[in-house]
Amino acid sequence: MSVARAYDAIVVGAGIVGAACALALRDEGMAVALVDGATPGTGVTAAGMGHLVALDESSDELALCLMSLRLWDAFMLAHPGVGEPSRCGTLWVAEDERQLAEAQQRAARLCAHRYDAEALDGGQVARLEPALRPGLCGGVRVRGDSVVYPPAVAQFLSEQFARAGGALHLGRRVAGTGQGGVMLDDGERLSAPALVVAAGVQCARLMPELPIFARKGHLAITDRYPGRLSHQIVSMNYGQSAAGDDALAVAANVQPRATGQWLVGSCRQDGCTDSAIEPAVLGAVLRSAIALLPCLADMRIVRAWTGMRPASPDGRPLIGAHPGRAGTWLACGHEGLGVTTAFASARLLADQIIGRASEIDAAPYAPARFAALTEVRDGL
Repeated sequence: MSVARAYDAIVVGAGIVGAACALALRDEGMAVALVDGATPGTGVTAAGMGHLVALDESSDELALCLMSLRLWDAFMLAHPGVGEPSRCGTLWVAEDERQLAEAQQRAARLCAHRYDAEALDGGQVARLEPALRPGLCGGVRVRGDSVVYPPAVAQFLSEQFARAGGALHLGRRVAGTGQGGVMLDDGERLSAPALVVAAGVQCARLMPELPIFARKGHLAITDRYPGRLSHQIVSMNYGQSAAGDDALAVAANVQPRATGQWLVGSCRQDGCTDSAIEPAVLGAVLRSAIALLPCLADMRIVRAWTGMRPASPDGRPLIGAHPGRAGTWLACGHEGLGVTTAFASARLLADQIIGRASEIDAAPYAPARFAALTEVRDGL
């Protein structure tokens, strides 16, 4: 039997979260291997919108977002142009008085954390974005939010990791995991006292006890229409729309790209693992966006695709030690916030692995909150 290659840590998954984790651990002086069955940023990372957004559906979520957005600011300052960043901000749109009250509360919460947000009335919204339909109640403008192209960032982080002396194992699928390392699909073993699983929707394949499931989404992108949209437009119904009998929730989310294209979402669909485009679902997404931006009806859609968000039952990612597998650490289940929170997730994980206090409380994301994770045994 061949001797396993030894490292201090192995990170499985070279999406934006895994690449950020690998680089953070390498920056701590650890010998790190980053393993992926494909190339960096080609899985879940490639399918998303790349919205860097301060979401505040809970205080825990907001703390993680704000920590990560500060790290994103530092990254963009240090590496200008990487990932084609756009400081477009987010315009959350309120269609009725209830949503307007929620928008005003959101603005107040973000401002209380020194994050630039401004509550707007209907006239101000119309002046900011003339393409929006008339008669909207108002909204909130969040200037600090941005847009990036996530696959390019994941690729860049992986290259930085390799330049810093990290070991890249790309095109190498993990066939099995266990205490002390992984087995690759070609029979090679890699060993390390710390194993980080950051493999998106593939996490449950590697460790079936993980409560990670796929939440399907549809996206479409238009031809080029430069100068017609300045902010990312998001309905205040985003994140709050209830799924119907078909487990489908839809809320408008439209992003202007640097090319002049509009990236159109979004939906969440449970119980569907088929990655095929479903015309009825895509139609619902487009109708939701057109209801806010009527001119979209006359635009040409050049491509549509689906992606599978790695979700957890309580909507929070798992960041920290696996309670039932000694030496195994998790960075998964981020659903639609993996890009936004990648840097904070990596920092929290690195802090825990080396035993250092973190900037924010990591307890809300501890995998141990899922009791089933304690009932497993390692077996590589």
